[in-house]
Amino acid sequence: MAILVSGAAGFIGMHVSRALMARGEAVIGIDNLNDYYSVQLKQDRLKELEGENFTFEKVDFADHEALEKALDGKSFDRIVHLGAQAGVRYSLTHPRAYIEANISGHLNLMEVARARETAHMVYASSSSVYGGNDSFPFRVEDRVDHPVSLYAATKKADELMSETYAHLYRLPMTGLRFFTVYGPWGRPDMAMWIFTKAILAGEPIPVFNHGKMRRDFTYIDDIVAGIVAALDHPPADDNAEKAGGSTSPHALYNIGNNQSEELMHMIDLLENSLGIKATRDLQPIQPGDVPATAADISAIQRDLGFEPSTPIDIGIPKFVDWYRSYHGNRTG
Repeated sequence: MAILVSGAAGFIGMHVSRALMARGEAVIGIDNLNDYYSVQLKQDRLKELEGENFTFEKVDFADHEALEKALDGKSFDRIVHLGAQAGVRYSLTHPRAYIEANISGHLNLMEVARARETAHMVYASSSSVYGGNDSFPFRVEDRVDHPVSLYAATKKADELMSETYAHLYRLPMTGLRFFTVYGPWGRPDMAMWIFTKAILAGEPIPVFNHGKMRRDFTYIDDIVAGIVAALDHPPADDNAEKAGGSTSPHALYNIGNNQSEELMHMIDLLENSLGIKATRDLQPIQPGDVPATAADISAIQRDLGFEPSTPIDIGIPKFVDWYRSYHGNRTG
């Protein structure tokens, strides 16, 4: 039976779909192909997935009637819900987009899972839920009651709604808090893409908080490995406490590289990979941003055997190689 993947034209969704298909799974992909960033990039990702094991439906999963119509007659027994309105800064100017996609959309996917008695629903949360957390590295056991962006608040709400459905309907759910994902086919709104584009164009790069930033950069292949491992291991309905503290069939995990890196070091590696020095425009920290992230991944290591294997000195050159290849006949 197939696996439903939301956000299949997205960065992580494309890679997950491809990995599932590579091991013989059939994938039903859904995406609304919105213009938050390049629709052409999303269409190019979908071309990478073309094949007999992949079915695609263009639909806005925030519209429950359209979603039900798109899925009518299609069979699947698991869901990987990766579609969302992403981005911290965009949430400052387009707040309603986050409520529609991340709150209503998440509810709609849970309702699909409930109606079909889905065996497991894995969904994307975010390291942003940790907000102004003072403990370091961030642990899934930490309180996450003080988000500093609406995006983060919607992801925390997704976790709370998932806990409710796991409790009420015994629906197996796993939430994954991703830490700064990067790699080939990445998102144009992410720092690594923005920096690479600017450096190649000879333009200054905006370096926020005057460069005093740290991120747990996680290569896409490691993220995919964690998602697939989670999908294969639904939390048991045994009243035992799961990662994140639930006694319902609902687990929460961090997925990171287990190594918080200086932003300036990331820029150094980009410069080395591109063979071009960057002009660094030092700026204050932006509203909604946090100066540092780091993932405690002990829970996912213990439960799922997750071990990240790609440090940024290997991952960044791979991203740069792909970027140059992809943009060989394109601009932007």
